[in-house]
Amino acid sequence: MVDQQAKLSWTEDRVPVSEQFDDPYFSLQNGLEETRHVFLAGNDLPARFAPGFHIAELGFGTGLNMLTVWSEWERAGRADPLRFTSFEAFPMAVADQARALAVFPELAPWATRFLEAWKGGTCDLGTLHLTVVEGDARRTLPGWDGVADAWFLDGFSPAKNPELWGKELLTHVANHTAPGGTVATYTAAGFVRRGLEAAGFTVTRSPGYGRKRHMTQGLKA
Repeated sequence: MVDQQAKLSWTEDRVPVSEQFDDPYFSLQNGLEETRHVFLAGNDLPARFAPGFHIAELGFGTGLNMLTVWSEWERAGRADPLRFTSFEAFPMAVADQARALAVFPELAPWATRFLEAWKGGTCDLGTLHLTVVEGDARRTLPGWDGVADAWFLDGFSPAKNPELWGKELLTHVANHTAPGGTVATYTAAGFVRRGLEAAGFTVTRSPGYGRKRHMTQGLKA
């Protein structure tokens, strides 16, 4: 896979769709509520927030997941930094991120701060220390020196983007997860659940968001 900038089309001028994978970046129903259901509730957040808490993610996309959890971090009254590391092979242009995030006015205070500072790579926003590692996660994650307390697995559909759901990559996810750490994803595909189990997670199939009947949660011993 050649890493390059995301190529987009738009659904109803509101939801970006990846031309590389023919899949939307977030739910056509309500992307913000999907993020809250799958990635926050799926990782028992914000209840687990603690000093030095580190979230890692496969698939940065628009930045919606990051902004959602960062907003909850600040709403919880935390002044210390949340650490957030995301792995993204096809980074989105800032103008496209702004267009996509404009759909969520509730996040506007955080989106504005992020977009004004974001130049790619790393970004220190005081209560958020963000790093986006560009390139194929199959190459970049194995050499990463970080350990996450929670993972957001948010690649495109496993049927369309199998590279981000393979057993070897999920093993690297487990290797970079703290004891007691968690993982959550919108997909309940059997091979993804089996891959997480093989990597050492205790896996639970849970109710999904909207039209998706099920999602997946995992806990590392």
